[in-house]
Amino acid sequence: MVPLGASARDVRVVGDIAGGSMPGMSLIEQQTFDALPPPDMARRAEAVGEAKAALSASTMFALAVLAGAFIAMGAAFATTVTAGTSGLAYGVVRLLAGVAFSLGLILVIVGGAELFTGNTLMIMAWASRRISTARMLRNWAIVYAGNMVGASAAVLLVVWARQYTFGKGAVGIQALTIGATKTDLGFGQAVALGILCNALVCIAVWLCFSARTTADRILAIVPPITAFVACGFEHSVANMYFIPVALLIKRDHAWVSSMSGVPDLHTLTWNNYLVGNLLPVTIGNVIGGTLLVGAVYWFVYLRRL
Repeated sequence: MVPLGASARDVRVVGDIAGGSMPGMSLIEQQTFDALPPPDMARRAEAVGEAKAALSASTMFALAVLAGAFIAMGAAFATTVTAGTSGLAYGVVRLLAGVAFSLGLILVIVGGAELFTGNTLMIMAWASRRISTARMLRNWAIVYAGNMVGASAAVLLVVWARQYTFGKGAVGIQALTIGATKTDLGFGQAVALGILCNALVCIAVWLCFSARTTADRILAIVPPITAFVACGFEHSVANMYFIPVALLIKRDHAWVSSMSGVPDLHTLTWNNYLVGNLLPVTIGNVIGGTLLVGAVYWFVYLRRL
């Protein structure tokens, strides 16, 4: 039973909050299935950020590896779904890619994992002085490294399985096209695309703070994630899969030379991946998540006048 006189603000948030999944709901919160209103969403986001910062390094890293692999699976799904679709309109192809890629964040949120881009919302707990700068940056660094390990493991498995040869090579051609396009961006352009991307990713995570059920979370995730993919915005963790898988496929010279429709691969290099794409996109993702979403909602709902 709920203690007499208890208020929502008296309830301590408990439970596993890894990777944007919701804290365990209190007895009071369980009395209704209504979605949380924005002020309560902000308090939940603040509590989630505080709990994330308190995770042990080993737990944080393990959950980050999972998130990297989850996002990579969404990226592989999107690549496969859009392979061999040259006869369709550009927007339709991008829409299909976005819906398929949504799998990645669904796995992160519902399954429980630590994703760097979503964790930029920890800025709300930092702004309320519930976590220190060092604790926040520690989380970001460990999670970013874990995401890269998870995504890289998925890349190696996909290449080892030669999944890129499926569809008479259409999957591999699509993977090469995606990788070559991403490594042909200018630095400033990549920063801007990264800002736009993580604004939408963090909006998806923010909407999940209102959710009561798994279905709520899935429905909240799909539209913003589909939008960022369809619009061609840049996600640092997704690119930890998209570009390395293309770079490794490029090394299969015999297969590449046997295929028609291979794009120009001169921009597809490790330097263009790490310096020309991953660095600026990561900078953009941090700006988009912290300033365009986290800071705005903190200012509106949590600042103490």
